Order: sequence, then C-alpha cells, then structure tokens
Amino acid sequence: MKTTLRLAERARELDAADPLGGMRQRFLGHDDAEVPAYLDGNSLGRPLAATLERLNDFVRSQWGGRLIRGWDEGWLALPRQIGDQLGEHVLGAAPGQCVVADSTTVLLYKLARAAVAAVSGGGTRNEIVLDRDNFPTDRFVMEGIAEECGLTLRWVEADYDGGVRPEAVAAAVGPQTALVVLSHVAYRSGYTADVPLITEVVHRAGGRVLWDLCHSAGSVPAELDAWQVDYAAGCSYKYLNGGPGAPAWAYVASRHQEDFEQPIRGWLGAGDPFGMGRDYVPAAGIQRMVSGTPPILGMLAMQDMVALIAEAGMDAVRQKSVQLTSFTVEAFDDLLAPLGAVLASPRDPSRRGSHITFDHPASREVTAGLWERGVIPDYRNPDGIRLGLSPLSTSFAETHTGIEAIAAGLGATARP
Repeated sequence: MKTTLRLAERARELDAADPLGGMRQRFLGHDDAEVPAYLDGNSLGRPLAATLERLNDFVRSQWGGRLIRGWDEGWLALPRQIGDQLGEHVLGAAPGQCVVADSTTVLLYKLARAAVAAVSGGGTRNEIVLDRDNFPTDRFVMEGIAEECGLTLRWVEADYDGGVRPEAVAAAVGPQTALVVLSHVAYRSGYTADVPLITEVVHRAGGRVLWDLCHSAGSVPAELDAWQVDYAAGCSYKYLNGGPGAPAWAYVASRHQEDFEQPIRGWLGAGDPFGMGRDYVPAAGIQRMVSGTPPILGMLAMQDMVALIAEAGMDAVRQKSVQLTSFTVEAFDDLLAPLGAVLASPRDPSRRGSHITFDHPASREVTAGLWERGVIPDYRNPDGIRLGLSPLSTSFAETHTGIEAIAAGLGATARP
C-alpha cells in the first residue's frame, strides 16, 4: 500500500510540473470516467476536439457547399501540403519530400519496389535485408517483393527486449545488398534504432535504407534529411492522431526522386493528370509517389495534431515521453516485477520510444478483463502487455491508474 501511495503522489507531482499538461484537455474523452486509463495511444490516438469541429465544418461547408469544386480549391494540394507540415515539425525534412497517400502497407511496397529497381545494378544487388522481429506488414511486403523480383531475403536477428544494432546490420550487408528495411522504433519492445549510424553503414555497402516510422513519428524526433535517410514511411493514426485507417505518409529524399519508378501507376502521379494522356509520364518530384485520388477525409485530423506538435515542439514532446516511460519503468519495478512480470523494453531511455512492454503468462487474460473496466493497454503475442504513452494526451496519474489496475489483475491470477 505504501508503494502505490508513493507512486500516486509522484504521479501528481509530475503532472503538476508538466509544461505540456494543459494540452491533454484538448483531446476528446480525456475526462471520461468510464475510461480511467487509456494506454494504447500507439495503436490509436485520441481525437482532438478541434478535429470534431474541422470534420463538421468540412462536411457542411466544403463537401456539402463547394461540392466537386473543392478539388480545384485546395483538396488536390492537401497531400503535399500536409506532407510538408509533417516534414517541418515532425520528420526533419525539407519541403517537397513528404506526401500523404495510401496505407502504410501500400507505401512500403511502392518505396521498396522503386528502391530495388534503382539499385539492382543489373541484378548484382539482389538482397533485401530486414529483421525477423519487424512488424508483420514490413516482413510480408518484402517477402512478396522478393518473390516478385527474384530477390533473396537476408534476415537480421534482434534481441527480444531490444532491436537491430549497427554491428548486426554491418555483418549482414555487402555487395549484394539492394535495400535494408528497418523500424525506427520496434513495435514490440520500443527499442529505438540508431538511424544515422545504420544508414551510414548501409550506404558504405552501396545499398539504400527504408525506415518505418510508424511507432516513432509524433513521439520521437526524427531528422530524415540530416540522417541522410533514403526513404521512410509511417502511419498517422498513432501518435499523429489521424483516426482509424487514416492514410499514411511517405518520404523520398530529393536526391532519389528522379530515379523513382512508380510501381503502381495512377492518374494523379502523372505529370498532366487532367490531360488524360495515352501514356504514363511521371510527375516531377514527390507527386510521382501518388497513385490514385487522395483520401481527403482521412487526412483532415492530421492537420490538427501536427499543429499541436508544432505548438509544443518535438523536443518537449520527447522530454515528456521520456518522463512517462521512466515513470512507467519505476512503477513496473515496484508493482509488476514482484508479480513475475518481465520487462521487455530497454531500460536506457535514450534507446526506447514512447511505449513499454512487459511479459507475463497471464497477459492475455488480464488485458481482456481490464478492457471491460475501461483500463486499456495493448496485448501483444506471445504474452506481452504494451503501454502506449502518447505524450500530449497521457497524464502521469492516468499511467499510474493503469499500472495499478494491471498489478491488481496479475495479482488476482496468482491467487489460489
């Protein structure tokens, strides 16, 4: 009892000192008594109140009022416009290199397929390097491309509670490497990869790198230009709060845009889409990454979250993220480790993103019971509970409430 009271007091102190604490009030449901702890922001972020107003206004005034004229009055420019905003405030990318389009899966395919075509070197570079613990979509897409193009997959092993390290990549790449596909933050452990060093390792071997930023964009700062990243992609419904199924974004470094061969050719990726030409001639720059009609409704919410991140500043967002995960590790040691839980995330805050995973045999059972009571963490096979701590919408008190409920659930499973 003394331990949980001390942690509760510590959470209150951290909330009182949090310079970003007031931003939590801008999210819908932040005071919902039926959901006392929402710790799944890295799967689906809360909506902003401003988004409700934006969507309502869009349906009434733009879609309902301007009708098809809206395409000429700004809708067609939104994918690149929001892409540039993401680049400036979240991704560390100069204008003209980011665009919003499609799902993460489709964008990973487009980027990887184009990269392989550009680097293959007459067939001498015939390997895609990736890690076995990467997110299923990344692995499945690369397996498909390898089958389609007659390439070989070279697998890198990663620590269960960590991720891919530069030395492991250095041992895997060589003269046959066409592309390396890795995640900035590992979806299960939260391990944060050394992007600039790994990218340098791959470039020295003559390959290119495609980084998946699904579990980092909006919570962990990125400097895609400064890191010399070749390609990147990420979803927008996690820390970017774009809503269920919101479209993903892609980054293509300006130096690679001219040799980017679009594998899914659509009319809006053409240089003159309304010319309805007979032959496909790709658009200049990042526009050639686009295939079909952009999902306007699905990208509206992103604008509000990117604006909020810009207001807060990514450095401050990262600082809050580190404090949240550090408090979570502290609470884990006090409340969960004694119940047999095992930390499956890095203890070093500089090497972890904004989520924490721990393993316990009763995780699936406990998570199901917690959801019924409005305490919402995430279950991840084989026996992990993942706590996604979205810096701008999650409080320390909410985090403590959730961990205390998890401890009670684990404790109940141990009773005879």
